[in-house]
Amino acid sequence: MAESDGKEKIKWTTTIIISSSLKSYEVATALENRSHKVRYSDSVENGSIIFSLSGVAFLLMDAKKCFMSAEETEETFLAKIGKFINIHRNSFLVLSAALHGPEEWKLMFRIQQRFLGSNLRILPVHNTINAINLMCTIAKITSKPHTDSICYRMITTKAYIIEQSPVWKTLQKIKLSSDTFNPN
Repeated sequence: MAESDGKEKIKWTTTIIISSSLKSYEVATALENRSHKVRYSDSVENGSIIFSLSGVAFLLMDAKKCFMSAEETEETFLAKIGKFINIHRNSFLVLSAALHGPEEWKLMFRIQQRFLGSNLRILPVHNTINAINLMCTIAKITSKPHTDSICYRMITTKAYIIEQSPVWKTLQKIKLSSDTFNPN
């Protein structure tokens, strides 16, 4: 374990439910290699990865496979995304492409237009490591002990900023309060 500022860093692990369709893919192996408890399921949407304790779900799609010439193919993958976001409250579409050029950005724009106002967020990634790092980071910061820690740090930071604010100090010096301000 690495030490930083006298504190030991604890390795974060969690249980992950992965679609059985991804069993032989690099993404599943990479998650297993990070010591996460991986469970495969036939009952989840093909291509999905669910971090159950964090309540976040990711749908992996390859941008090349989404490019289509026929309208019915586009409707098929859009229907898959629609079904996914209807099931999962905290949903992310992980759109993978070696290079995100004009065609990939147009694809993301079409998906955003279709699901505008929904709970879908799109994560453009370039490779498996990029995807794993993003998914694990999002899952980690949305898990219960980490959200509590982040909220505490934000409240502490806010209090520190207010205490150190020149405006706040000036207001204290002139003793402005609700008692000293009387419009009558």
